[in-house]
Amino acid sequence: MKIELDYLTRIEGHGHLIVERDGDKIVNCRLQVVETPRFFEAMLQGRHISDVSTIVARVCGVCSISHTLVSLKTMEKALQIEVPPQAQLLRRLLSYGETAQSHLLHLYFMALPDHLGVPSLFKLLDSKQELVARALRLKRTANRICEVVGGRSIHPVTTCLGGFSARPEASELKKLRQELVATLPDLEATVELFASFEFPAFNRQRNALCLAPENDYPLSSDNLLSSNHERFPVTSHHQRIEEYISPDSTAKLARCEGDCYMVGPQARLRNGQQKLSPMAAKVATALSLEQTTLNPFENLKARLVEVIHCIEEALHCIDELLLRGMGRVVTPNIPSLAGEATAAIEAPRGTLFHSYRFNTQGIIEEANCIIPTAQNLASIEEDFKRLLPQLLDLSAADIQHKLEMLVRAYDPCLSCSTH
Repeated sequence: MKIELDYLTRIEGHGHLIVERDGDKIVNCRLQVVETPRFFEAMLQGRHISDVSTIVARVCGVCSISHTLVSLKTMEKALQIEVPPQAQLLRRLLSYGETAQSHLLHLYFMALPDHLGVPSLFKLLDSKQELVARALRLKRTANRICEVVGGRSIHPVTTCLGGFSARPEASELKKLRQELVATLPDLEATVELFASFEFPAFNRQRNALCLAPENDYPLSSDNLLSSNHERFPVTSHHQRIEEYISPDSTAKLARCEGDCYMVGPQARLRNGQQKLSPMAAKVATALSLEQTTLNPFENLKARLVEVIHCIEEALHCIDELLLRGMGRVVTPNIPSLAGEATAAIEAPRGTLFHSYRFNTQGIIEEANCIIPTAQNLASIEEDFKRLLPQLLDLSAADIQHKLEMLVRAYDPCLSCSTH
């Protein structure tokens, strides 16, 4: 028997799923990424630092804010530029907006149809109008965070070296706060909905990697933490994380100390669940989501917990910004344009690394990016191999559906992976 799915639906980008079976033996099982490579790292070479964050934002429309923020963080680290506290708070708020925006898109529009037995959420426009309306309301509010802080919902225009070129008015933040508070009933209904679903029983021991939780839940740090309790600097990631090429894929893959590993919401919960906001911690309990959960299908629960965390923390950010004031826009003093650095942040799908080296004219000579989805691809394929023996009694159509659900549970961003 051979299962060959040329168009994986409800994921970002283009991928093929191939399974070959000979009796009870799995002969071949792989996820092929066939997205056209776009060579952003080569594209950056020869460009001035003032162009870099704008270019890398175009790696992906879904993760544009994460690429922008880690790019700025990397260059500021290399150039020893201090970012004012208010600007750091605004960037944190912007990051919360993108994570909520991305997770809600996945939960409602990508994953939910699997549990409701429909190919698309919009098939429910007649039978479940309130559910569809709720999805749109929540997504719109998450978009609003990005619009107020970043100037628009994707590809932010207000971020710059040293902070922001423009900052929101206090009146905008107050209105945004009201909109976030108004989402709480919709979020409660979302938790009830996902708590009602049964997830396939499947566990596999794997290493989970994320930025080390310092004073709060993993978002931005100079250190990495694995579920093996190993802690190491972001700057030494290249000594442990190796990118490699697969002949079946246009994306790079990655392994940590020779083995596949997981990044993303479930990895962050495994290493930092004790740092969740109070509401998010209660939701994790309500969803029976344990810190030791190893079932990749329950990535959906982890995403929902992170949505609650982001909304609650966004409210705290706004309160602190209103208390402190926005501060003034300051043009940073850059003593020298030469430098090199590596930095990382937690993007919605996992740890995102950027590394740059530039000369005294501020021209990029070398750039490297390690993308969350590229780090998860080997883990997805290993999950295929471990899950398939449990599915052999099912029909080809049911096997295909379970494997599609598994891929979607990771919410891969295949365009990013072929950067």
